[in-house]
Amino acid sequence: MPHEYAGHYAAKHPPGTQPDPRIAEALNAKVRDGKISCAAAHSIAEELNVSPAQVGKNMDLLEMRLHKCQMGLFGYTPEKRLVRPAESVSPALEQAIRSAMRDNRIPCVECWAIAEKFGISRMEIANACEALNIKSSPCQIGAF
Repeated sequence: MPHEYAGHYAAKHPPGTQPDPRIAEALNAKVRDGKISCAAAHSIAEELNVSPAQVGKNMDLLEMRLHKCQMGLFGYTPEKRLVRPAESVSPALEQAIRSAMRDNRIPCVECWAIAEKFGISRMEIANACEALNIKSSPCQIGAF
């Protein structure tokens, strides 16, 4: 979630927008110190058969922060981010990443799909993108 909204995430949405009670209940069951992990947010989306973006919107409305991005981009302490440039990126992986880019960035959801296709971790995709100087955006949950 962009820094300008820090502590005021609900302001990203039209006035009067209310959280979905089912999603809010699931989020409240998993929140720790005002934060929800990326994995927990995706788990809630799957359990409730809603999109990760819907979970993210409800997190905003409830002023909950997303942390521990599954690609290692943010939400870790003390480093803040875990992603590091890969030492090398195979031509096939680079081609898959570059062909999934939109507006000079690669969507998070595309990174996940490529990781699954290549049988590698999401962090490995993020490391490959870092080595190629390719930024990931948008986040499936709406953090960036």
